[in-house]
Amino acid sequence: MDLQAIAFYTLATILLAAAALVVTARNPVHSVLFLILAFFSGAGLFVLLGAEFLAMLLIVVYVGAVAVLFLFVVMMLDVDFVSLRSGFAQYLPVGLVVSGVLLLEMILVSGAVAGSGAASKVKAVAPTGQSPPGMSNIEQIGRVLYTDYVYFFQAAGLVLLVAMIGAIVLTLRHKPGVRRQDIADQTARTRKTGLAIVKVVTGEGISE
Repeated sequence: MDLQAIAFYTLATILLAAAALVVTARNPVHSVLFLILAFFSGAGLFVLLGAEFLAMLLIVVYVGAVAVLFLFVVMMLDVDFVSLRSGFAQYLPVGLVVSGVLLLEMILVSGAVAGSGAASKVKAVAPTGQSPPGMSNIEQIGRVLYTDYVYFFQAAGLVLLVAMIGAIVLTLRHKPGVRRQDIADQTARTRKTGLAIVKVVTGEGISE
């Protein structure tokens, strides 16, 4: 068994274990840490397949969105920030374990790609006639995404738009005494109603 196969089975095992721990962990902070571990493991699998662009997107977009997801959960659950800060030290062992596994994954993937050339193997077994040789990974994904799957891409965008609007509606709170924007009044105003010329006497200022 070569290094590429060892890296694949190792990352796949860690990914499945981290995914199971995300849904079974009772502590939301632990779930977030295991979710980051699962994303990094999936990114490593993409690198082994020669899809470096997808791996970068998985880390930049999804791992970056984990902080927003955790913040949203904290707002929805109304977590006590004082108790959360006081118990910060208890999350350190889990964080160190996850960080160590991430470091080992990056070393393993880098060694597998540098030693056995995973990307070149994937290109060699890819079906011919789909993309000309020498085309970058990003260009291949863009051509397929915006030609063969353009309608599915637009449908996914609409689903995300509906989810975003639903999250805003669920978390919106109307507080008394807060001035709100009125679009109708803004668009219907004229020069007479929206402009006031005031003659100011020097040294006296303006009083409402």
